[in-house]
Amino acid sequence: MYKLFERAKVFARQLRNKSTAEEKIFWELVRNRRFYGEKFYRQHIIRYELGCRTRFFFADFYCFGHKLVIELDGKIHEKQKEYDMARENVLRGLGMKILRIRNEEFLDMEKVKLKVKKAIGK
Repeated sequence: MYKLFERAKVFARQLRNKSTAEEKIFWELVRNRRFYGEKFYRQHIIRYELGCRTRFFFADFYCFGHKLVIELDGKIHEKQKEYDMARENVLRGLGMKILRIRNEEFLDMEKVKLKVKKAIGK
């Protein structure tokens, strides 16, 4: 299990180093508790059990204080809707909330801020 988690950490680090433009913009908005004092993590590892196997999801962003997963959806998500729904079901089963923000929404940052603000109950 330890080796599996270590590999997941390496992969999460690689994802952080390959951030999309929208992920970089969002990170600047929320990093260092800039957004209402809330702590956000990027490419956060979420561990869960499926049968007898340990699995991992990588949340684009995660706010522990509100158990909120924030996913930034680019074009690839248009082709993987079933996977995204199954993933959301697992995350909800773990007691998490999911907020999806489409990349196009970043053209209106006030709208993005409002969606996140509402999701954290501010």
